[in-house]
Amino acid sequence: MSGPTRDPGYRGASAVAIEHHYDLGNDFFALWLDDSLTYTCALWEPGDDLESAQRRKLEYLAEGAGATGAARVLDVGCGWGSMLRHLVEREGVAHATGLTLSRAQVADMAAWTDARYDVRVENWADHRPARPYDAVISIGAFEHFARHGMNRAERLAAYRAFFSACRDWLPPGGRLALQTNIVGNAGPLPRRELREMLFIIERIFPESVIPPLSEVVEAAEKLFDVVTVRNDPGHYALTTQAWHDRLAARRAEAEALVGERAVADYLHYLSASARHFRGRYLGLARLVLERV
Repeated sequence: MSGPTRDPGYRGASAVAIEHHYDLGNDFFALWLDDSLTYTCALWEPGDDLESAQRRKLEYLAEGAGATGAARVLDVGCGWGSMLRHLVEREGVAHATGLTLSRAQVADMAAWTDARYDVRVENWADHRPARPYDAVISIGAFEHFARHGMNRAERLAAYRAFFSACRDWLPPGGRLALQTNIVGNAGPLPRRELREMLFIIERIFPESVIPPLSEVVEAAEKLFDVVTVRNDPGHYALTTQAWHDRLAARRAEAEALVGERAVADYLHYLSASARHFRGRYLGLARLVLERV
């Protein structure tokens, strides 16, 4: 695909860091995620269970991206493929491409993907499609596009490289639907929350950083217009609490798969995350952006 030459700079979290997390094994995550293995914040309404709230999130972002009935859609950070499957089976997308750095996820998707899917172990910075996509979606991957310890200018450069790539991949007016954790506005972190955040960075999601919303928007300036943005920390509190409770209910099975320490770490991470979102120390941004 032709387009401006771009220097991606920092390429985001390494495959080693991603596999550190996801290569605990598909069977472990299947114990406590919903049936679609959607490992990102759901979109809740009264009366929802985890499955229905996750379906609503997929519908919301697919609609925002203008993906319904599209010929070609890209999912950056596709996980176990719940959005890819939703796009093809529910939104009438002819061909869906997914990028992930986890070989375990690709191996799991091989059981159900066919010629309508193109799933790759590939960094977004290396992706060179033959022709543009009609829409791009990225859910829960943006936190891995900069590294803890970078200064603001370095983070902005890393984020802008991603938005520049997305702009290259889309026609004028094409849309990017983006969901990411963001820094909340509750003020300075108390000591307990700070310790827990450092634990999550070091033990659960190495080589990752949570951006302020202002940096996300600034990095996209003159590349994309912001169409809509919403902040849903309460929705992620509900989601992480649901995951915690499901894992706790199947703790013995989980320990048999990955060991006592890993399960204890995950229960700590999920319960701490639920508190951080309830306290608005963390936020959850869902943005729809349109290429200019």
